[in-house]
Amino acid sequence: MAESNKKKGRVLAIDPGAKRVGLAVSDPLGMTGQGIETFEMGKGKDLLDHLGELVERYKIEKVVVGLPLSMQGKDIEGSVRSRALAARIGERFGLEVVLMDERLTSLEAERVLRSGDRRFERGDIDRLSAVLLLQSHLDERPGR
Repeated sequence: MAESNKKKGRVLAIDPGAKRVGLAVSDPLGMTGQGIETFEMGKGKDLLDHLGELVERYKIEKVVVGLPLSMQGKDIEGSVRSRALAARIGERFGLEVVLMDERLTSLEAERVLRSGDRRFERGDIDRLSAVLLLQSHLDERPGR
């Protein structure tokens, strides 16, 4: 089967936070990202166990983890958390894991949500941040 005709696995994007983790997944062709949920930390379920379920359900082949940086591009407290999460995902699932600068994704997500007519919750921002992160990654790939 030609490489271009081979069905590829999906990409999972993670916008990690201390309290909530926004999650988004690409469509099977890797063209668009859709928000799937916001995972609440400390609600009894382990994040890596939950990610394992998503990896299986969506046939994930790559994970994009948001890397929060200061406006000067330097690591901040959340950077350490993101790097550790990325390492644990790579070790546990054997998947390609990419860290991606997530500066301003939460601000952009909040701006988009505020421009609509409906009320939104903090979890909506986390989920949309993951979508924006994923879409940026998908758009940056060669051949796009």
